[in-house]
Formats: sequence, C-alpha cells, structure tokens
Amino acid sequence: MSPITLRRVAVAFLIIVATFAANAADAPKKRDINLEDLAKLQRVGGPVVSPDGEWVVYTVGQVDTKDDKGQSHLWMVKWDGSVHLQLTYGKEGASAPKFSPDGRYISLMSSRPGTVKGDQVWVMDRRGGEAEQLTNITDKNIQGYSWSPDSKKLLLTLHPKAEPDPEEGKPPAPPKPIVIDRYHFKQDIQGYLRDDAYNALYLWDLTTKKAEKLTTDKNVNENDAEWSPDGKWIAYVSNHDQDPDRTNNTDVFVVEPKAGSSAKKLTTWGGPDGGRLAWSPDSKSIAYTQGAKLDLLEYSQAKPAVVTLDGAVSYPAAKFDRGVSQPFFSADGHLSYLVADDRNEYPAEVELVGNGIKRELSQQGAVMTWDQAGAHTAVLYTNDTAPAEIYALENGALRKLTTHNDVLVAELNLVSSEDIEAKDKEGIEVHGLLTRPAEIKAGTPVPMILFIHGGPNGQDAHTFDFLRQWLATKGYAELNVNYRGSSGRGQDYAKAIAGDWGHFEVEDLLACVDKAVALGVADPNRLAVTGWSYGGILTDYTVASTDRFKAGISGAGVAAPMSFYGVDQYILQYDNELGPPWKNPQLYVKMSYPFLEIDKRVHTPMLFMGGTSDMNVPLIGGEQMYEALKSLGRPTELVVYPGQFHGFTRPSFIKDRYERWLGWWDRYLKPATPAPAAAPNKQAE
Repeated sequence: MSPITLRRVAVAFLIIVATFAANAADAPKKRDINLEDLAKLQRVGGPVVSPDGEWVVYTVGQVDTKDDKGQSHLWMVKWDGSVHLQLTYGKEGASAPKFSPDGRYISLMSSRPGTVKGDQVWVMDRRGGEAEQLTNITDKNIQGYSWSPDSKKLLLTLHPKAEPDPEEGKPPAPPKPIVIDRYHFKQDIQGYLRDDAYNALYLWDLTTKKAEKLTTDKNVNENDAEWSPDGKWIAYVSNHDQDPDRTNNTDVFVVEPKAGSSAKKLTTWGGPDGGRLAWSPDSKSIAYTQGAKLDLLEYSQAKPAVVTLDGAVSYPAAKFDRGVSQPFFSADGHLSYLVADDRNEYPAEVELVGNGIKRELSQQGAVMTWDQAGAHTAVLYTNDTAPAEIYALENGALRKLTTHNDVLVAELNLVSSEDIEAKDKEGIEVHGLLTRPAEIKAGTPVPMILFIHGGPNGQDAHTFDFLRQWLATKGYAELNVNYRGSSGRGQDYAKAIAGDWGHFEVEDLLACVDKAVALGVADPNRLAVTGWSYGGILTDYTVASTDRFKAGISGAGVAAPMSFYGVDQYILQYDNELGPPWKNPQLYVKMSYPFLEIDKRVHTPMLFMGGTSDMNVPLIGGEQMYEALKSLGRPTELVVYPGQFHGFTRPSFIKDRYERWLGWWDRYLKPATPAPAAAPNKQAE
C-alpha cells in the first residue's frame, strides 16, 4: 500500500472516530426512573383479535393526575403494525372492547352520557365514527357481555344494584339497613352481600332492546359464559350445591340460547371446574380448568380439562405439574393454555391424548393474557425491562405490535433481575429473583429489601416491576422469594403450608436472604422486610422469628387469625383448612405467635398500612399490631388510607405509599451521617 493510500485510510479512520465521538456526545443521557413516571407509564390491556385476524383492539390506561384517578381508552393496531389508532376519548373512559362476529363493529363498555347512567355497552363502526349506546340497563350493573355468533343478540352478565340510581337532579335516597342471611356475607369491593347479590345471565335482543333472563335458576352465580361457534349453546360456570356459599364446587353448564331455558350440568368433580372456557371449533367440546378440593382452596393448582356435550371428561397433559389458565382451541383443533412455571409464564400446547406439552414461547418473561382469531395469536407480554405491550406470536417468536411505553423506556436506566436459588432447612430448593442496584460495585454489599408477594398462590416473575427499578436507583437490592405456598413449582409445593402458616414460608425466605448475603450483594447489617396481603402476613411472621431485619413494613396483614374469623372474606378457608376456632383453638393460637408473643418476639421497628374499605384483609390486622407495639413503647407507625380497597386505586395514595416505604427504609437502613464539626470562625478568633 502506498504512503498516500495509508494517509487516506488514516484520515478516514480519524473521521469515523470523530463522528462516533460526536454522536455519542449528542446522544441523550439516560436517567433514573422516579415517582413522576408512575403517571407516565401507560398500562396496555389484553388484546382482542378481529375475526379476520387483521386488527387488534385493546385498552390503554394512564393516570389522570388532575382528577387523581386512572382512566383507560380504546386503541387499535393493524396486524402488520402499520396503523395505530386511538378510538375513544373523553373523561369517562372505555373498557371491555370486542369485535362483532362479522368484524364490522367494535363494542365497548363506558359510563359516557347516554339515556341511562352507569356503564353500558356501546358500539362503533370499525372504520370510525361516534359510538352508539346499545344497552339501557337501569336496575343492574353489567359485569360482562359477549356477542352471539349471528350478531343479533348480546349475552349480558348482570348483578343487582345495591341501591337504585337517584333521579336526575334529586339527591340520593337515604341508605337502608342491610339485612344479611348468607354464610359468605362480605367481599372486598362488593361490600356486604345481600341475598340476591348474584351474577345472572341475560339475553339482550338488539332489535327489541329488551333483556330476558337466560336460565330458570335463582340465587346462584352464573359466570364466564361463552357462545358455541355454531350458536346453538351457551356454556358457563356455576355452583348448584344446596348452599353455594359453603363450597367451591363450580361446574361447567350448557344451556340453549333461549330465555327461560333449563341448564344441563356437564362436570361432576367435587371441586372447582371452570375458569375461562374455550369451545372446540366443531362446538362439541369445552376446554376449562379443574382445581383442587376445598381444603386446598387457597393453594389450588388448576390443571387442563376437556368435557364433551355428553359429559365425558378427559385430562390433556395429565401428568404436567404446573398451573394453567386461559385455554384456546386453534382453528385446526389444537388446545393451548397459559402456564405459570417458575418465574415465567408462557403459552403451551397440551397433548389432548397424552401427558406432555409443547412450549410455544421459550424466552424469559410473562405472557399475561392472549387472544386468537383468524389464524393469528396476539399476546400481552412483559419482562424485567419492558412494560407490558402487545405482540404477535408467530412460530415461537414475538413481533412487537404496540409501542406505548417505548419513548419513556428509552429515557430510563433499567436493570434486569437474576434468578436466585437456595436450600432451606429441609433441603427444599427455593427459587426467587434478585435485583441489584444499577451502580453496585463488586465486593461492596448494599442494603437489601426482602419484598414478599401476596397470595400466597402467586409467584414473583420476570415482569416489569416499578418498585424493583426504583429501588435500584436508590442503592437498594430487592429480593423476591417464591416460598412454599407459591405457584409455579407444582401442586405439592403450593399445598405444603396448608394449615401451618408462618412456618415453612419463613424458613424459605430466610434461606434466600442468606444466599443473597453469601453472594456478596446484601449487607447483613442493613436488611428490611416488606410485603402486602399475604406478604404483609409473612412480614409479621418474619419479624417475630428473627431480629436480623432493621425495619419492617406490613401492609394489609394479619397476625392473629382468630380475630379475623367472620371479619374478612375467607370464611371458606377458615372452616375447611383450619377448622372453626371453637373446634381447633390450639391451631389458631399457634399461628398467632406474632401477636400473642409480640412482647418477646418483635423488636423490629414496624410500619403498618391499610385501606379503610378493605374487606379482603381488613385494617384491623395492622391496627392490632400497631397498638401492641405502641403499648410496649417500641418504634412503630400506622398509615391509614381512606376509601381504599385491598388493591389501591387512587394514584396519589399509591405514590404516597412508595414515598413512605422509602422513608421508612432510609430511616433505619441509611441513617443520616452526622454533620462534620463546623470549622472555626477565623473572624471570631
């Protein structure tokens, strides 16, 4: 190569390097996620695929900071991703989108101004235009709906209103006493349950604009209804035991789509048959899920099941030991479910005759919900660093269809969670997730939060989690543990804690804490434990079992189960898993050690939280523990959120909870460093 050529190459190389450096300098600098981003995150809902498979309609929810509430609207995306359309606007919002069977219309539920108040079904032309009101139900609330295959009727799931709507311009009528004569008489959000407080199916004729009750049955819930593809049957789930409140024995029923029809029961298992139903393409079989018997109510792992119109039941993938949900039959008769499996959730085809499955997506993460139509499958997918968006699932791979959070995510420094495994005292392998701070230095342990999931029948998975990301920017590691009782590890793992709360779970939690310390990530002198619901319950059990945590936060927890008998919504669990207190008082006393032995066991500074309207795990649990610690003169605090149910809905309260969590952790894990002594004032000298 000649000297001239070499010089030209060198000059070209320098130009490239300079250009790269300039571009790098001009690239926007990423920032840490913060609490203001709670209002910027857009919450994409589940996909609904059009009958021809060419469009997907879905909801997008976002925080309205001015009105301090969440709001959702409808969007639509073309299957090839070339067109994105927002379909609804306005303060009332929209939900539950569906395509009419002919694909011409999109229906939705909204409380927008119409002929009657409250949520009604509306319909709009898919090509655009204003929505028109379809229903005008006044004395009941619409819980759900679906189109008949011929598009001439809607199947409505209706629930009686507790009080009639006030007339226009008049104040609401004074409340009446609530007279109760039911075994299961309260439920979070619904409140106290009256004798007629059941869901019932009605047919709404689009021509006559009238609703007629589908079945002759009374005082039973009728849920999860699905039309058969040929339009000859409606399948649904109901419990027809003598007192449905006292069992979990739901079954699959079918009924002709005519008002006043008698239903036919297809399944006979003494536990729960049902969940979301899926008809086979030939309208001869129904896929569903079957759960465990009543004494394992809160630990039930649903398995695949199929029943024919003749009542013959079969069990696809019979030996597959993972919980499944949301079945779908493909057009060619293949059956698939979503599978919850060890920190992930994925779709899998099950063998109709056989024991195996075929996983349809191998990558890490979670498919939260999905839909199929026109040979196309759309999923709502998320992973550690990607908020949920809609993707096309094609040949085992994902193709992104929506991008609602892409701009925000591009601004943020985000971290992934790593799998962690440990063995507890019994040699049981326990799995969890460990999220390290973004700026962690090798060999330098950091303060760590053990954040415990609720349920217990659930799992921490590789999903986008705001708290994990936010803590990583604050210098904290977060540990999530799928303790025994969690889903994703098989039925035996889930049922291991039945009738023995606060034992194996605590062992599992502490084993994973030890592992995080051994890995050099967690500083053993700067640990905190926190949880909500069953996670709050386990927080109480954990701080009553060890003093190694410098701070604890228990949200919606229970430390004295006997005091919750008849107070929360879990009467079936108490009577069938533990037995009534008067028959088995020793067990209730044993499981109340955080409260009954609080003077000897609990020395950790504790923050308690809850909502005043929570009937799932009422505030009394936190109040009792707070009062006991306050009586003992130990550091504690109680935060009460007015009007909030078990799951908070007011955005300002959700933000406030994050702020108070961080404040409590910082107080005890990052105490302020004493200010250095002031330098002498030379002038004064």
